[in-house]
Amino acid sequence: MQVPIGKIQIKEGRRSLDAGHVKELADSIRELGLLNPLTIDRDYVLIAGLHRLEAVKALGWEDVECTVSSLEGLAAELAEIDENIVRSYISTLEYGEILLRRKEIYETLHPETKEGIAQAISMNRTLGNNVSDKMSVTSKSFVQDTAEKLGVVPRTIERQIQTAKNLTPETKEIIKKSDQKISKEAALKLSRLGPEQQKEAAALLAAKEIRTVDEYTAKVKGAQEAEIPAQSNLPDRLPEPQYIEPVADKPVEAEPPAPAGDCPLQTGHAASLKDVVAELKDPDKDCSGTPDSFLAEYEAFTRKFHKEIGWYNDPYYDTVFPSVSPEQLASLRELTDSICLAAEELFHKVERTMKNEQLQKKT
Repeated sequence: MQVPIGKIQIKEGRRSLDAGHVKELADSIRELGLLNPLTIDRDYVLIAGLHRLEAVKALGWEDVECTVSSLEGLAAELAEIDENIVRSYISTLEYGEILLRRKEIYETLHPETKEGIAQAISMNRTLGNNVSDKMSVTSKSFVQDTAEKLGVVPRTIERQIQTAKNLTPETKEIIKKSDQKISKEAALKLSRLGPEQQKEAAALLAAKEIRTVDEYTAKVKGAQEAEIPAQSNLPDRLPEPQYIEPVADKPVEAEPPAPAGDCPLQTGHAASLKDVVAELKDPDKDCSGTPDSFLAEYEAFTRKFHKEIGWYNDPYYDTVFPSVSPEQLASLRELTDSICLAAEELFHKVERTMKNEQLQKKT
């Protein structure tokens, strides 16, 4: 139906206009006409088509073709978001913010799909537990629904949501005021930095002093390494060797500790990695392994393992875990068990070898 443009109302707080896109639309409408009508509600409030409305205003139109929708409130806003989110001219930041708003609206309209609730119902059904009809999930999750509408994999939606959540308001403001366009990949990398580093990196990107976030992180890492003197990965002080009481009738004297100047892998007192390498290259040095060196290496490995696994405590994965399926959880359990099993096997090997050595000495 044709509606006088003057009667169409625009709600406050709508997304900002892209002047360049309005001009492109005006040129297209002038040549081809309005191919897609605007969408309004029964009270003439605009639901979708703000850029088209501004384009026909610029062309001097007095009336415009509109489709009247019965949708109201949040459902109408969701329809508007679904139309805008597929537009190619939306910036990375605006795209993320729209996704956040869509998630909020979608889960308000479909509370059974909220993170954790749907997974709990699915898990209970998998385990054979009773689930009441009131808890029945009739809608797709926000991630599934949005991914299907946009033609992308769910992982893409999860990353965009997490990026939008983790970017600080200060960082977003710096990017918005800059004429520099930021890619989704760059926004994701920015979101993984701390608040102050986000702000600093965004300012450098806006000033064109760096081209990528990777340049910033490399500079920060280089500065940190320059402040820390080179040092060995071995601990400053190793535990005292633990000697086993022999079972034989004749006491066995423990071997004396290695004299000063011997291989640092034995003494555990290397000044730096460079010293260790130099000692290893020295043919006159005895660099066979010792219990102390083994323990130091294993301790360093353990520290690295805890550091690496700590990465999965990053807030980024908070949106991933609720979507894990029962089958994937079982796979995770198998992988976790394999880590524990490997550590247990090593421990028992050490224990077994130690006992065999005792028996040989006894005989």
